[in-house]
Amino acid sequence: PPLGPDPPLTPSPSSSSSPPGFRDKFLRKSRENPLVPIGCLSTAGALTYGLICFQKGNTRQSQLMMRARVLAQGFTIAAIMVGVVATAMKAQK
Repeated sequence: PPLGPDPPLTPSPSSSSSPPGFRDKFLRKSRENPLVPIGCLSTAGALTYGLICFQKGNTRQSQLMMRARVLAQGFTIAAIMVGVVATAMKAQK
């Protein structure tokens, strides 16, 4: 059975603008809520430094960095939640 006419060869007007890339989207989101990338970087930093201390045998400093990592993760989750609430409030207006 025939499927219908062939699609047009020229792109439709809606597809002429390409979607924003990862970098553009990341920068826009970072400007909207700058605390999330800060929290992510601090979490990664505490984890990395804690693992380095653990490898060197400095268990006290390693344990302290793992606690700092948990705090940084909590901060990041809180920042994400604040951003979600702010976005929802903005959408209601």
